[in-house]
Amino acid sequence: MNDILDPMKNPLTYAIPFFVIAILIELAALKWLDHDDNLAGYVFKDARTSVLMGLGSIVSMTVFKVLAFGIYAAIFAYASLWQIPGTWWGVAISVLVVDLAYYWNHRFVHRTRVGWAAHQAHHSSEYMTFATALRQKWNPWFEFFFFLPLPFLGISPAAIYIAFSINLVYQFFVHTETIGKLWRPLELVLNTPSHHRVHHGSDPEYLDKNYAGILIVWDRLFGTFQPERQRPTYGLTYKVDTYNLIRLEYGAFRELWNDVRSADGWRLKLSYAFRPPGWTPEETMRSSAAPESAR
Repeated sequence: MNDILDPMKNPLTYAIPFFVIAILIELAALKWLDHDDNLAGYVFKDARTSVLMGLGSIVSMTVFKVLAFGIYAAIFAYASLWQIPGTWWGVAISVLVVDLAYYWNHRFVHRTRVGWAAHQAHHSSEYMTFATALRQKWNPWFEFFFFLPLPFLGISPAAIYIAFSINLVYQFFVHTETIGKLWRPLELVLNTPSHHRVHHGSDPEYLDKNYAGILIVWDRLFGTFQPERQRPTYGLTYKVDTYNLIRLEYGAFRELWNDVRSADGWRLKLSYAFRPPGWTPEETMRSSAAPESAR
């Protein structure tokens, strides 16, 4: 158990030197190679904030793993339908199933306000670089529920954590503008830099698209795929004028709490929490009053 929960033995930790090398290569490419002058590049304050948020996420992820491990382990030991072995094909199955669970968790945190309050910090940068990939949330708690079915299906806690770490390592390398579209068969199957740039776009046609971790196949299957047609406008739909880590990570929770606290009745409180970001009671009233042809 100690090896599984030790952050120093996490695949993400082993990947840190490669993250640093990738950032340095990207910086060199932006400085010396020919590229579109519209690329956002790096801003020191923004990149520093992303790195600090990444370091903080190591702590929150370790806490999450410790709290979830016992429950996952008990389910795996006493309630699993079968147990998937640690063979190469067992690892492949674990990576595939975790990737599917990640898709649905990612979709949930975009489409519910309480989930978005936790996740929006990752989207708060107006830059798309490898450093932005490190701008991770400190609130991974919803992942517990989306990974909960996995030990019932015979995937051990160790396999869940390792597969999820592989997923996050892969996603680091799709946060860049320096790589264009890849070979078409890869673009059809994998989440690529082009697909993930769309996901970070705040343009209306790009909102809530391309939730994939490793396989873009999930978006194609479940109707959330959007190809990159023009360069996205990165960041949130409103200006974020702060580098304060606490405000970036928890400011949206404060706003949600204020709305929930002031709402009359549990139905309205739950609507604020679980309807999409930006929902208001007035929006529902307008929608209900609109004629069918106008919806």
